[in-house]
Amino acid sequence: MSDEPIRVLLADDHPVYRDGLAMLLGSIPGIEVAATAANGTEAIGRTADLQPDVVVMDVRMPGLDGIEATRRIVADSPHVGVVVLTMAEEDATLFAAMRAGARGYLLKGANQGEIVRAITAVAHGEAIFGPAVARRVADFFAGTATTSAEPAFPQLTPREREILSLIAAGRANAQIASALFLSPKTVRNNVSNIFAKLHVADRAEAIVRAREAGLGRSRPGPADQG
Repeated sequence: MSDEPIRVLLADDHPVYRDGLAMLLGSIPGIEVAATAANGTEAIGRTADLQPDVVVMDVRMPGLDGIEATRRIVADSPHVGVVVLTMAEEDATLFAAMRAGARGYLLKGANQGEIVRAITAVAHGEAIFGPAVARRVADFFAGTATTSAEPAFPQLTPREREILSLIAAGRANAQIASALFLSPKTVRNNVSNIFAKLHVADRAEAIVRAREAGLGRSRPGPADQG
């Protein structure tokens, strides 16, 4: 790939940001903007047609969101690297993107150099995260390493523990559904299961139990833009 430009597809529903980033990246030697997309469905279709080296993916877009689009792109074209570029700072979105197969995760405050480095690294098969994001990933796995022998609430599924952590952080069901890209009904069902498994009567009691176990201590991130 050293002699050929890195072909990039940009997916973002904000036209001013999308077009501005396309113009910026198009001016960088060694990078070619192959196409842009305004939502996840377009990103999947254009990736299938054009087979870019890297997709730069927003998260919250109308219709199909960036997490599900990433999952489908990686499943269909595993050689295409995905860099998530988003306003979403919360851990739930970060780890959802990683589980979907994204190999990079940057916040939209990243500068030109950080974005170019991420695209270049992912195009060459590496994984890269912005400095603030990388610290949170390291902290998460450091915490997991110290507690992995006896996880909190082993009777809960990983998804239920994730939802309980957000409950303990003060999130309402609608916010949890948005952060985890689940339907409100799915969240309600999981919350009911959590209450039953923990033998708690209500949300307040669940929050007390969760916080005593160390869950929900990270600050809530914005859930209204991507």
